[in-house]
Amino acid sequence: MNNDLKDILSNSNKDIDNQQLMDYLSHHISQADMHELEKSMAEDDFINDAVEGLQEIKPTKNLQIYVEQLNKDLQKQVIKNKSRRLKRRIKDQPYTYFAIILILLLVIIGYIVLKRNNRPLPAINKITAIQKTTAQIISKTWLN
Repeated sequence: MNNDLKDILSNSNKDIDNQQLMDYLSHHISQADMHELEKSMAEDDFINDAVEGLQEIKPTKNLQIYVEQLNKDLQKQVIKNKSRRLKRRIKDQPYTYFAIILILLLVIIGYIVLKRNNRPLPAINKITAIQKTTAQIISKTWLN
């Protein structure tokens, strides 16, 4: 068979010999090897599905073309998925990192300053003073 067909299951299960699978489909394999492959097909659903799918292709002459086309389509899809993943990655943007660190530092410094000064704000002091004087005026008027 053509050496390009050995790539039918490239980078997949290491237990499968691709050349042996193609020889099985074209009936160019010994009985012992055929029995061994059928035994592994019974144990592994992946091998069984691969063989059944390839057997469904009626013209065996076009089998090589189909296999090559499947490999090309698979490679295109893998490249497309890989490029999509690379686009989603966070790119190195030093200004963004600098801005995030600067904002965090400002928040931390602001928190520390407010904690150390732990004094009420002047507007609150005025409100409480007004409330006290109002309460004093009301209490004096009611007591007199």
